[in-house]
Amino acid sequence: MTEIPACPLCAMENTYQDGDNYICPDCAHEWPAVAVKAEDDDGERVVKDANGNVLADGDSVILIKDLKVKGSSITLKGGTKVKSIRLASGDHEVDCRIDGTSFMLKAAYLKKA
Repeated sequence: MTEIPACPLCAMENTYQDGDNYICPDCAHEWPAVAVKAEDDDGERVVKDANGNVLADGDSVILIKDLKVKGSSITLKGGTKVKSIRLASGDHEVDCRIDGTSFMLKAAYLKKA
């Protein structure tokens, strides 16, 4: 028999498995029973664009919508092509240069060119 873990939010042990999720009846928190794999077979992180295509270093991408740059009056226009991206770790997955300025973007706002 497999051991069901305690709830990660309230630490109560009164949890049960329902399909692919664990459920805590005390705080109503649900979490996946199997951890979602965000790495490929080599252990490297997989970054996907808005359409689900896998991105790699050196790819060209296109912005799918206008993006306001935080702390500035600059707006990056949708449809702008960005050449030779670099994948980065952290909250913003893509490091690139647009018009000579470095930006870190989320892959959800990009599509592979």
